[in-house]
Amino acid sequence: MPTDSRPLIGVPFRSLKEEDDPAKREKIEPYLRAVEAAGGHPAEISLRLPPDKLMAWAAAFDAILLTGSPADVDPAWYHAERHAACGESDPYREQTDFALLDCAFAAAKPVLAICYGVQSLNVFLGGSLVQDIHSVLKSDLQHEWKDRASGAPEPHHDLSIEPGSRLAALAGSPNTRVNSSHHQSLDRLGRGLRVAARAPDGVIEAVEYSGNDAASPASGASFVLGVQWHPESMTGDVLGQSLFHEFIAAARKQVVGTR
Repeated sequence: MPTDSRPLIGVPFRSLKEEDDPAKREKIEPYLRAVEAAGGHPAEISLRLPPDKLMAWAAAFDAILLTGSPADVDPAWYHAERHAACGESDPYREQTDFALLDCAFAAAKPVLAICYGVQSLNVFLGGSLVQDIHSVLKSDLQHEWKDRASGAPEPHHDLSIEPGSRLAALAGSPNTRVNSSHHQSLDRLGRGLRVAARAPDGVIEAVEYSGNDAASPASGASFVLGVQWHPESMTGDVLGQSLFHEFIAAARKQVVGTR
């Protein structure tokens, strides 16, 4: 627990394999740095925590940041058969995310969900996923970062932001450009979520929790926003910095109200 007024932000490891491999620790570092730069205190969450300890940790956090992951959410969660292009799932990451989200929604704590994180959020709320954008949607827009290991540059694409959304207020413009390294996307939206941005091919790139669905948990949630790109690695990007600062500002209200 931080001794100052900085909000405590729970950040789960991206995958169990990365948590268990010290050489891959750097994968979580951009998220931790982004939280610190925005004024938060990041706390890494092990994916091996037993349920009782995980819930105790979740209750102590002021907000939750769901990271990206090399895994794909198990299609069984949204009652779909596994597509041939669907990647390996990580049940440890899934159970950690869902427990954190359950606690966050129950206590109306802020959530910022990134890439795999927004897919996890959508499934948690009863939504489904496109298991492979290229083969299912037949899109020619490059969303997946292929040949990364061999030095291929990270793809970027344009983004259209929905007028009147929280994201639009942060961006200050209806259009921007973002990085991209995902092969899955949101399909049927989960309860209480609304589209905040799309790629030129129509792929959903951001969602916000509207909080007006009586069937959804915690209709009073203060800040729940998910993006499909990686703002934590877009150094100097104004929208990315604004996202993290708004997220930490929402988390700071939890500090005022609970400590």
